[in-house]
Amino acid sequence: MTSEELDIEFKEAVDRINDHTEPFPADFLLRLYAYYKKATNNYDRPSSRKPIINAFKANALFQVQNISRDEAKKEYIALVTKYFLYRK
Repeated sequence: MTSEELDIEFKEAVDRINDHTEPFPADFLLRLYAYYKKATNNYDRPSSRKPIINAFKANALFQVQNISRDEAKKEYIALVTKYFLYRK
């Protein structure tokens, strides 16, 4: 897969998540958050009003610190694909 194809597939996965109206499980959202932030090179600090949520987000980011941007995109796409494939 070329870099351009990966970017297109990643954008489609992000759009699919953003268009979904039902709530997602919290652990799924944390993984999406971490992979998205890594894939987009966005290293802004978590900005929730609740410190515990910021801690979970920071931990999720820590867990993906050693993967590349492309790998983060691939993981994000895989998570989205798997979620919509197996959800009820």
